[in-house]
Amino acid sequence: MGSSKSFMKANSRQDFSKIAFQQVKKIDRLDSLRGSTSETLTEETFGPLSNVRFAVFALGSSAYPNFCAFGKYVDNILGELGGERLLKLSFGDEMCGQEQAFRKWAPEVFKVACETFCLDPDETFSDASFALQNESLTLNTVRLISFKETAPIEQLLSKFHNKNVAKYHLKRKPVNLHGENSTARATIRVEIIAPGVNYEPGDHVGIFPANRKDIVDGILKRLTGVDDPDEISQLQILKETHTSNGIFKSWEPHEKIPTCSIRTLLTRFFDITTPPSRQLLTLFGTYCEDKVDAERINILVNESSAYEDWRHWKIPHLLDVLEEFPSCKPPASLLLAHLTPLQPRFYSISSSLKKYRDGVHLTVAVVKYKVEDGDGAEHFGVCSNYLEGLDEGEEIYMFIRSAPSFHMPNDNTKPVILIGPGTGIAPFRSFWQDWEMKALEESDNKRMPKVWLFFGCRTKELDLYREEKDNMVKVGILDRVFLALSREKDIPKTYVQDLAVRESEALYEIVVLEKGHVYVCGDVTMAEHVYQTIRKIIAKKEDKSEAEVEKYMLSMRVSTIFLGKGKC
Repeated sequence: MGSSKSFMKANSRQDFSKIAFQQVKKIDRLDSLRGSTSETLTEETFGPLSNVRFAVFALGSSAYPNFCAFGKYVDNILGELGGERLLKLSFGDEMCGQEQAFRKWAPEVFKVACETFCLDPDETFSDASFALQNESLTLNTVRLISFKETAPIEQLLSKFHNKNVAKYHLKRKPVNLHGENSTARATIRVEIIAPGVNYEPGDHVGIFPANRKDIVDGILKRLTGVDDPDEISQLQILKETHTSNGIFKSWEPHEKIPTCSIRTLLTRFFDITTPPSRQLLTLFGTYCEDKVDAERINILVNESSAYEDWRHWKIPHLLDVLEEFPSCKPPASLLLAHLTPLQPRFYSISSSLKKYRDGVHLTVAVVKYKVEDGDGAEHFGVCSNYLEGLDEGEEIYMFIRSAPSFHMPNDNTKPVILIGPGTGIAPFRSFWQDWEMKALEESDNKRMPKVWLFFGCRTKELDLYREEKDNMVKVGILDRVFLALSREKDIPKTYVQDLAVRESEALYEIVVLEKGHVYVCGDVTMAEHVYQTIRKIIAKKEDKSEAEVEKYMLSMRVSTIFLGKGKC
């Protein structure tokens, strides 16, 4: 790859990977300063960002391929465009020590920035510390007061998340696609009545879940400063205003947290299931009545290895922590001010508006697991179990997220390959429904594309939408359907990429010679395996060099291969 410009285009649909960092011309600070004073600036040497100083802290998880790829990409392109690095690229691994790595990086980059811009680091640090002290949260600077009125949940969610959130209703209780008597992990179809909704096959829906009632109730029992958790309350912050006449203090509503009951905040707005940060544990340690509890929390706060072991072994939610340290009774106002937002969960839409007007279908795997290597308490995926527990007519809050890079091809003359194991089949159900309805429209004389579907699951019992797929083959919407079984008794373990290898000759003809489209939806590891499988098929067939194949695959990622994003 020659430049970041081509890379950006290729990766508008993809993860950021295969970056040629060695091709980036490095400009050290001395050279930059010398050029700015005595040499003629050239775009080739410095670029449009030659007056920009930057440092990048990349976030990611080593559990996934292409660790911190986006951060690497940002660091790379800023450097290519002439920016000057204050510090070399740093990484924060979600799996281990991310917060600690950031806390180490932040003061370092702050100090370097002060040196670069000729600021007194001691004075600047003092100013920063003063500002932080003014914004510090204590019982003297945070309070909850009773309030008369609130707004509808959809309005509060819209403002809280800066999204256009709408309220819809469930058409019927979610259906277990494996059958109500199945012992396998449930996969449900959720049907939502959404008048006026607009989306295209391939788009996602963002669902705002509700935390489990038992967790919320347990937390409320352990908080102080709560007389009535169902009373409408407003969180206020004591603000200081510095003027020529002195310092003025006033109580102001929290700019982010909505005015509603504490129960509603813990149910709808705050994340109470992610293991707490060490910062939150520091707060908890302050409000432990028992010295032993406080000491144990202090170990977790100050010893990174102890915290990481505890976090990954127990994966504790907020109630777990309060039960593990029973003397901890934090004030409700301070806890709410420290919690992070409960984020929406994204699912690929598995229906077509052409078939279900004013309807949205989702295909959701229900997540349940036991911590401590299966010997501990059972935990539940927040959104999937929330959806499973809904009844007919219940309210659901959501928004549509467009995914134009995963929309169906406009050219029906080109063949299409769909690859989606498990719930990765969700968007492809919307595809075949859309093709089905188009084929039935008398005014539409266009022929449908040739479509191959590769689906994978553990056993035949888990073959999602089997009858629908069979019917689509009968009516000519799907030309071929392949099934990979990885845990079926007396059948060799097979994955979708194995089936792709078996059909390598036909796939090469469809993808390369006929310039067909390949859509992949599923977890990132599977998607990478599929991509590499197609890569090997082409390399073997055309006897290309490593560089030639890579260049060709990048060009395919622009117009041929589409990876599903969000939660399939």
